[in-house]
Amino acid sequence: MATVFDPLRLGAVALDVLATSQGARRGILARQQSRLQSLLATAVRGSCLYRELLADKIKGDWQLADLPVVHKQQLMARFDEWVTDPAIKLEAIRPLLADTSRIAEPLLGKYIVWESSGTSHQPGVFVQDAQTMAVYDALEALRCSRPRPLLRWLDPLFLTERIAFVGAIGGHFSSIVSMQRMRQINPFMARRLHCFSILQPIQSLVAALNAFMPTVIATYPSVAAMLADEVARGTLQCKPKEVWAGGETLSTAVRCHIENTMGSSLRNNYGASEFMAIGWECALGHMHANTDWLILEPVDEAGQPVPLGRQSHTTLLTNLANHVQPLIRYDLGDQITVQPEPCLCGSPLPVIKVLGRQDEPLHMQAEGGRLVTLVPLALTTVLEEEAGVFDFQVLQQNASTLLIKLPAMAGDAVAISVRCCVVVKEFAARLGLPSLQVTTETDQTLTRGLSGKAQRVIAQRVVAQTRCTENV
Repeated sequence: MATVFDPLRLGAVALDVLATSQGARRGILARQQSRLQSLLATAVRGSCLYRELLADKIKGDWQLADLPVVHKQQLMARFDEWVTDPAIKLEAIRPLLADTSRIAEPLLGKYIVWESSGTSHQPGVFVQDAQTMAVYDALEALRCSRPRPLLRWLDPLFLTERIAFVGAIGGHFSSIVSMQRMRQINPFMARRLHCFSILQPIQSLVAALNAFMPTVIATYPSVAAMLADEVARGTLQCKPKEVWAGGETLSTAVRCHIENTMGSSLRNNYGASEFMAIGWECALGHMHANTDWLILEPVDEAGQPVPLGRQSHTTLLTNLANHVQPLIRYDLGDQITVQPEPCLCGSPLPVIKVLGRQDEPLHMQAEGGRLVTLVPLALTTVLEEEAGVFDFQVLQQNASTLLIKLPAMAGDAVAISVRCCVVVKEFAARLGLPSLQVTTETDQTLTRGLSGKAQRVIAQRVVAQTRCTENV
């Protein structure tokens, strides 16, 4: 199978990334402006949608803030007009995304495709070419925090590591697509990079990890914390040297629990389907934004810039790397704070704080009083992939009951509700909760945060009857 990979472009971007990291802030601003001009030219020339949105906006003197804000729903509704290659058609992509055996299969022989989750009401479909992937590859390889600096210089591609990705592997999400692409590019790495589903019972996951004995685990903070619990119990024998976390908010308490229990160095990254490598954590534990390849605009509820040091209502993203599917002033939905002070690590890239996904683990009571922990990302994946719903809230009512709140929706609300109950109960039964009760309420107004995103999994404190606890 052909792979979407451009080694020459990767080398050129890598050199530029290294130079930028040692340069000054003015060099970053110069790169931003040059790359923005190139992106706008491509967008107006190749995208019917952006030609309509921008053609009259970028004549004469203009500022980025003068350009219109775009949203996922708007772009997805006109997908074929959004992309700059007329050969890319959404209807041709859908069969690929529906087939999990085709994860990381190149589209038209030259594009990598993945989809986002539905935390903003609708999943998005994102297309990247080899030039875009070279930027993501270089940023991931060169700017991720280096708990073991000498080894990272000697082995920048992690060829000596045994890497375990623990996450949602049953859909075309950016994380699993990226992992499978790495396996395609490097057959040697294919033997040393394995992917493990978070939808399996914890006993199965622990057994599989013990058999593989990874030196690096890449996963979500909630899953890493769960694995740390298994290390503390003595069931998980492997103690990786590094844990790579992302996809959820990482609290200080969870970080300390993971690092102290597993004896691992933890690195936290910030990314999205719209741009894989938005931020990276330096050796001092501060998150830096890769503003040489993207522009972040933290704005208030009226869409106006917020001052440094103040948390935004939402954030507008301009992806300077992807010319196939332009994203210019795209409402990312995340709340960030840009710190006014430079970082003492010496990087010229700005420090940001991110308020990301904060879904809560659900501790459900099984037979005998033991607790089974439902990982929120596993639960939301089941509802998205098997029930086909993307806008919902799961609320724990008590130790054995979940309530799924659904907003007004098109289609048969009763059938959708039944499907949600069935898939969640089947999932719970596989994990040792055959008596879990699931109810639904439809036509509900979901409680949303300042960013407009709903917290999708909300827990209630449950007191265990015994000290025997299982995690799933």
